[in-house]
Amino acid sequence: MNRSVTNIIRFGMDELLPRWVRDNKYFMYPFFYCAYRGKNISQAMNFKKLVRTWSDEEYADFYEKLNSISRNRKTDLNSNCIEKLINTLSSESRSLADVGCGNGYLLETIKTHYSNLELTGVDIISPARTESFEFKSGHIEKLPLEDNSVDIICCTHVLEHCLKPDIAIKELKRVARDKIIVVVPKQRPFFYTLDEHVNFYYHKEQLTAEIGLENYHCENIKGDWFYEGFL
Repeated sequence: MNRSVTNIIRFGMDELLPRWVRDNKYFMYPFFYCAYRGKNISQAMNFKKLVRTWSDEEYADFYEKLNSISRNRKTDLNSNCIEKLINTLSSESRSLADVGCGNGYLLETIKTHYSNLELTGVDIISPARTESFEFKSGHIEKLPLEDNSVDIICCTHVLEHCLKPDIAIKELKRVARDKIIVVVPKQRPFFYTLDEHVNFYYHKEQLTAEIGLENYHCENIKGDWFYEGFL
């Protein structure tokens, strides 16, 4: 199920249902059962509470073993965000890093448009294929990259998962030389969400204030905030 479809479903559930229904564990149980293939339902439903007690190793182990239906899609980005991201890049840039690169889909897509870019992927889980980019294992709160070492930093559908988003953002700023591109869902806060999210950015200002750059552009693209900040 691609991102555009899930954003439509999320809109219907989050915006049209009364909150007492939408965030009721008994109402949400069948959705969790389907989304997590009938496995570890209690852990999935209580993720927001449990995750704050986990070590970095337990956190990484959870995502490595995660077998939800969201894992079937190639990318969490919707097609409009991908198009926007590609169009914001410049042939003058020399390097780009994708923090939280997942399976490397975004980097491989960028490679087909900008073959001259030096590409790096960072994630807590190694992707199956890394022919198109250099891969570095690491957490966003402590990136394995030098200060001001990359022209452009991309961080898409990651901040909503971060336990310490303030530290994560400081790391993105530390590493980037020219520009930071961030994509997060425009999502209301609920306890029972089918996506392992712990941070929510329903209003644009919640994201722009947290990143804290003076020169930026942020817009809603098909249910996701697309943020482009300049250093």
